Amino acid sequence: MNYKNVMPCAVAAMLGNHAADAAETREQRPNVILIYADDLGYGDLECYGAKNVSTPNVNRLAGDGIRFTNAHAAAATSTPSRYGMLTGEYAWRKEGTDVAAGNAGMIIRPEQFTMADAFKSRGYSTAAFGKWHLGLGDKSGEQDWNAPLPAALADLGFDYSYIMAATADRVPCVFIENGMVANYDADAPIEVSYVRNFEGEPTGKDNPELLYNMLPSHGHDQSIVNGISRIGYMKGGGKALWKDENIADSITEHALAYMREHSSEPFFMYFATNDVHVPRFPHERFRGKNAMGVRGDAIVQFDWSVGRILDALDSLGIADNTLVILSSDNGPVVDDGYDDRAKELLNGHSPTGGLRGGKYSAFEGGTRVPMIVRWPGHVDKGMESDVLVSQIDWLSSLAGLIGARVPRGAAPDSYDRLGNMLGTDSSPRPWVLEQAADKTLSLRTPEWKYIEPSQGPKIVPWGTEIETGYLSEPQLYGASDSGELENVAARYPDTVKRMQEIVRAVRGNDERLLRQLGARP
Repeated sequence: MNYKNVMPCAVAAMLGNHAADAAETREQRPNVILIYADDLGYGDLECYGAKNVSTPNVNRLAGDGIRFTNAHAAAATSTPSRYGMLTGEYAWRKEGTDVAAGNAGMIIRPEQFTMADAFKSRGYSTAAFGKWHLGLGDKSGEQDWNAPLPAALADLGFDYSYIMAATADRVPCVFIENGMVANYDADAPIEVSYVRNFEGEPTGKDNPELLYNMLPSHGHDQSIVNGISRIGYMKGGGKALWKDENIADSITEHALAYMREHSSEPFFMYFATNDVHVPRFPHERFRGKNAMGVRGDAIVQFDWSVGRILDALDSLGIADNTLVILSSDNGPVVDDGYDDRAKELLNGHSPTGGLRGGKYSAFEGGTRVPMIVRWPGHVDKGMESDVLVSQIDWLSSLAGLIGARVPRGAAPDSYDRLGNMLGTDSSPRPWVLEQAADKTLSLRTPEWKYIEPSQGPKIVPWGTEIETGYLSEPQLYGASDSGELENVAARYPDTVKRMQEIVRAVRGNDERLLRQLGARP
């Protein structure tokens, strides 16, 4: 691990002190807040070198904790990365974990053990806010949105939830509070379909004159809500329909109310913002804050939400007893379906921080994400860590922190790497596994990046202009080759073979082989 801004002797003393305190650290009951951004790239924050955008609140969080430079989501798209993070199981092990429609049935099933279950088992109050995108109800396409959903987040360990069923670009465009449509309007019953439109309902394709807030660039031309066309068809909603410019305020205010109500007891809060996902339509008070247009303004809005959470911790007097983890679900995308001039207005900003690829991709830009951890008194201030870490390990690591038992067979891919998260263990995870949009797997070690052979287009085909990383032959890049420019697979056949063996062992849940390879995390 590379620690910066700390003298070498201080690092040694810090590691020694932390090792001595490790047993005391575990089985404490700090509050835990996961701040999970949407499509926020490795290079999109000021403390990660972003240009043209100011993120003072995230900077403050990083200044009080550890900023990780080699952290990875489990997948390069939203639904599978969130599934892996919350269950500790790689999404490619389970059918139906691709990017979900807004009317998908619950992808995480009630019988599965989740991160929220771990906290609940230790007496925590648990809550989820914001983007969900992991399905609701028992079966896809059969939800009655006008009644309580028979399967929702309460079945997955969350005591309270105020969420978006999927994303802002997918219907239904309403918040779901504790399994029911929030602010339900009985005069405007809700119908949702991802197959066909409802008679008489306008669409972005047929009625572009009604798109007074934003136009699509590709796709996203079906039902219109708030002057923006979406993916999928929806009828009704009335007073329950959200206004995109108020989404961040709604999510944040509900989270703050929850924090105030539960400040005297241990709580776990999953705070998943909609920023910086399309359609990017931030509140007008954030407009024009930087040179990048609405994508930059959405980053500023995300930073504001982070600041509100941090300020609330201070005002409630619970900051010192709260572990905050900030990260993103996958890499960035600039044009993902709306004509918001995000590409034209980058003005030298690199959302991936110079990494190749982006959202959807097998290249590093698809899954390397920002990650910041703060826990006053337990995590030293102003640290930078290059240790290799994965979000797949969050469940087991946090369970270890609070002394929760993970049932046999649950979280099969999650390992307890709490020491990495808190900066007390400098040994990196031997490898992390990453999933591209077509389920192509990549294996990243501290020294190498391997991408398995796969068939598919070189560029994401629906208009993003992102390289997929798909190639019919093995790819191997040195970790120092951050642009993944030189494929050296032919030069290092033994390394390629070893990487392939590790992927094979992981696919087959072969712990014995991983041990033989010296590759068990």
